[in-house]
Amino acid sequence: MQRKGIILAGGSGTRLYPITMAVSKQLLPLYDKPMIYYPLSVLMLSGIREIAIITTPQDQEQFQRLLGDGSQFGLALTWIVQDSPDGLAQAYTLAEDFLAGAPSAMILGDNIFFGHGLPGLLASADKKQKGGTVFAYRVADPERYGVVAFEGKKVRHIIEKPEVPPSRYAVTGLYFLDGDAPARAREVQPSPRGELEITSLLEMYLEDELLDVETMGRGFAWLDTGTHGSLLDAGNFVRTLTERQGMQSGSPDEISWSQGWIDDDALAARAELFKKTAYGQYLKSLLEE
Repeated sequence: MQRKGIILAGGSGTRLYPITMAVSKQLLPLYDKPMIYYPLSVLMLSGIREIAIITTPQDQEQFQRLLGDGSQFGLALTWIVQDSPDGLAQAYTLAEDFLAGAPSAMILGDNIFFGHGLPGLLASADKKQKGGTVFAYRVADPERYGVVAFEGKKVRHIIEKPEVPPSRYAVTGLYFLDGDAPARAREVQPSPRGELEITSLLEMYLEDELLDVETMGRGFAWLDTGTHGSLLDAGNFVRTLTERQGMQSGSPDEISWSQGWIDDDALAARAELFKKTAYGQYLKSLLEE
């Protein structure tokens, strides 16, 4: 069964107040594009075309104004409301009807991934139809994250913000799970902070020896946008890549065209829409090369 995508773009963004008091964090600019373009691009690089976007009730209209039904990218978007942010595992119960038994790739709307080998890493995870896969990234301060210990590709231990980390590898906000995820998520009990933790869901897979890991090595970047400083750093990182290489990162327009999901005329229409920007000029240059 074809894997479907989920972008969790809810939450209140209180750590970025006051800039997120009137607009969703995932709609903030990351250099020249809205933040949600980047996680959307990751799912598209996985070959996923059916994607559910989970938002707060008050923000959904703004997301829809930006992305519509997804047809401009050759996608089919489904919109789901999250009335209250009750934990990451809740996304699977909210998306149960949308998934209809299909395996899924869920990405957090504020997680940014870069790396030349990213499509290959995603393809490797997609091959696994039974069980789940997490993506690990080496960090200098693992005690701030959910940490994974593993042997080869098999996860041995996952622990949330440990005082003594079992490894230096953090669990990123990208999860490939099988069609059992919604049923398992319904069994998750709220944590002491009252949330349905993704770690609890992953531990269920781990107990059944069904949890693998894909490691993001030196050639990858995983960026957090949880603070004002890290948001600025991520934007500057994208700007440096863009201006140094003359290539775009996180462009759904380019990916959909290169995948053959939209034709030259559709890309030309998008280039015309953005003609006053460097992004529009870039899309136009793709057709001229």
